[in-house]
Amino acid sequence: MRLFPSDRYPLPLPEGHRFPIAKYGLLRRRLEAHAAAGAPLEFVEPHAATDEELLRVHDRAYLGRVLAGTLTPAEVRRLGFPWSPQLVERSLRSTGAAVDAAAAALEDGRAASLAGGTHHAGPDWAEGFCVFNDTAVAAREMQARGVVRRILILDLDVHQGNGTAAIFAGDPDVFTASIHGARNFPLRKVPGSLDVPLEDGAGDDAYLAALAAALDASFARSRPDLVLYIAGADPFVGDRLGRLRLTKAGLRSRDRMVLAAADAASAPVAIVCGGGYCDDIDSIVDIHAATMLLAAGG
Repeated sequence: MRLFPSDRYPLPLPEGHRFPIAKYGLLRRRLEAHAAAGAPLEFVEPHAATDEELLRVHDRAYLGRVLAGTLTPAEVRRLGFPWSPQLVERSLRSTGAAVDAAAAALEDGRAASLAGGTHHAGPDWAEGFCVFNDTAVAAREMQARGVVRRILILDLDVHQGNGTAAIFAGDPDVFTASIHGARNFPLRKVPGSLDVPLEDGAGDDAYLAALAAALDASFARSRPDLVLYIAGADPFVGDRLGRLRLTKAGLRSRDRMVLAAADAASAPVAIVCGGGYCDDIDSIVDIHAATMLLAAGG
């Protein structure tokens, strides 16, 4: 399975910033060790998303402010990262990684970006550590190439993908499904095609029951040519921003269910990582690595 990492494009953060940026490099190294031991994983450098790709989703003036470093102070606060040239390069590469993973999945059945899931970015805004909406850009690029028409964006990050829902509002060819914390960020949620809000403290049983129903409805209604799967690690019980209580075993069951539903529908799957904010960074890496190995057949 082809993997598209973007950790070689560092993102300098101020001292005390709690975003676990180190998880991406640790994830790559963990998976490289599995590949050395025989796991069917191939690491491919992602391209930097082009203006043409980005402008299918994002407003030209917004893109210009990001590239030029002229975001307003309010926009920078909403993003949660300080602007830097490295932020731009990393955002372009992680978005390109989602596009590359979608194209590879259509060829091979499954592929993944080892970053991404930037679902809070909207047409003309950054928010919640998200500059460009990687799955939205990947969806529009695959449609523009004429290789797919109907797409399911299955968002299993613990936070609702308000940016994704806004981008595809009223679009019958892109179905946005989200299972998320009802009382979690963002405060103002944008309705998607299917939203399943869960109360704080929901554990494996409640989550997996909700997922089973959501998968049935999503695949029946979307009939996808491609699935873009945001496999967040933040529903984990140890996540400081999550509020749900899934175990690592529960998250593996989640991934198995998603992949089985896609297989039953003969739909290729491109995976992006989504969030993960556990203070125990090894637990985040465990969860993301398990997703990738399961998708690769391990």
